[in-house]
Amino acid sequence: MNQAPGNTPTVLVVEDDPTINQALTDRLGAEGFRVLRAFDGPSAVVAHDEQLPDLVVLDVMLPGFDGLEVCRRIQAVRPVPILMLTARDDETDLLVGLAVGADDYVTKPFRMREVVARVRALLRRVERAQAMTSSSLPILTVDGLSIDRGARRVTVDSVDVHLTPLEFDLVLALATEPGIVRSRDQLMRDVWGWSDAAGTRTLDSHVKALRAKIGGHRVRTVHGVGYALVVES
Repeated sequence: MNQAPGNTPTVLVVEDDPTINQALTDRLGAEGFRVLRAFDGPSAVVAHDEQLPDLVVLDVMLPGFDGLEVCRRIQAVRPVPILMLTARDDETDLLVGLAVGADDYVTKPFRMREVVARVRALLRRVERAQAMTSSSLPILTVDGLSIDRGARRVTVDSVDVHLTPLEFDLVLALATEPGIVRSRDQLMRDVWGWSDAAGTRTLDSHVKALRAKIGGHRVRTVHGVGYALVVES
């Protein structure tokens, strides 16, 4: 991660409501983060490109252009974990956010401690992913699905598939035990680094986005339990 001096992670807060922006800035600062601020879409992209924060807390509804466009532009430059803040609870909006590179989301009104917990979990996930990046790691292959852990690259029937960093971690978690059902709690802990009832919708939305990219038949739902990567007999 591109951390500030003293190994302090830098968080960019993008929120047009001054009260919420200040509250997030104060709380994250008190938790030991270096905090940058932006109040609209264009200034958020400029702040990211100039400062290269370790994580972005990003509101969906912004002046200039919205958070989804900010997310697209940021992820086109470099992969960076993004926690989206949304007042909307529509599944389509959430799936669009995940598709353009958001890692997680919190619905307003939110608790500050929840935001801090999600920020810390996302940063831990990035650290784990960086520690695993090695060309010596063997490639996992499951029925035409190939996962190169060193390059963080996935192919389906020899065709490259573009996955977000979190989608990659999710398919990797499933592929380490192909055919075995992983509970939602297990997947949330392994991929996101935390687990609670509110997180299951985040997981389900990411699974839906992942299916669209690698093929819906490759991920099996076991209702009331979790998911498994399908192994053809």
